[in-house]
Amino acid sequence: RNNPTKLSNTTVYTLSLALIYIECVCVYHRLVDTAIEHLMIRKDFHSAFDTCEKGLDSLAASDAQDETCSRYGDLKEALCIVGIQALAELNQWQDVFPWVLQHYGETEKIPAKIMQLCILLYTKVAEQSAMQESVRSWLRCFSNMSQSGFSSVAELYILHVLLPLDQTAEAEELLEDEVGQVAFTEDQRQTALTIMKSHGAKAEPLSHPNTQPDPVEAEMVFKPQGSLARRLNAIMKLLYRGLSMASIIVSSHSLRRVVMLLFLLYLILVRMDPALPFAYPWILRLYGLFQQMRNAMFGPYYRVFS
Repeated sequence: RNNPTKLSNTTVYTLSLALIYIECVCVYHRLVDTAIEHLMIRKDFHSAFDTCEKGLDSLAASDAQDETCSRYGDLKEALCIVGIQALAELNQWQDVFPWVLQHYGETEKIPAKIMQLCILLYTKVAEQSAMQESVRSWLRCFSNMSQSGFSSVAELYILHVLLPLDQTAEAEELLEDEVGQVAFTEDQRQTALTIMKSHGAKAEPLSHPNTQPDPVEAEMVFKPQGSLARRLNAIMKLLYRGLSMASIIVSSHSLRRVVMLLFLLYLILVRMDPALPFAYPWILRLYGLFQQMRNAMFGPYYRVFS
């Protein structure tokens, strides 16, 4: 009240920054929604992947590309998860990890959820050896040990990469060193050692194969289509798991936008007088943001059912 001009200028500046922030989030959020729409509703996997590429390139070129920002990291992670599913649907699984590495630059910077998804994908197509060196480097990185999904990555690495490749020595070493101490409790380590001993006991008869081929194995040799079908079925299950991760990330952004819009309403109605002329442009822009949120959240469903 003592200095209304100074208060108005400060409020307008704060409101401008808040509106710019919301507009940027809305743009990237619409890209994620569009990519999911192409993937799940239209089954246009090429367009879904191209949308993810566009969003990732835009994030990399933006001025707010600080990788320590949670908003930047969550949006990038969501776009990568949808892009991985699109590549899997296009049967281009061999390009998944190189594509992820292209956008993150280093293996150690890849989020835990994406590492889990890559391990499962390459395991389902029986190419887990392609992930062995990368996952090993990721687990050895000290900064990744504080991630919430670190234990899950270590568990998947032991069960789905090392044991199928008969790398029991490396698995035991992993359990005993710093990675195992951080990722597992003592009981979990003992359980894992028991599993590895059981796996080693089952693998011993394989070192003395029977000269007569087993009828079941012979049938599998002459029917490779069954193996392919199992792989495709596993990839479809992996698709739903990855999209569930993306939906969680997208919903968190919706909550943030609602909170920011409530803050803008507070600035306009409490800190500013809506009857003043300089408040009209901000009210109009706020109304436009409400329309953008409605189109981003419900627009794809209206277009499908129209």
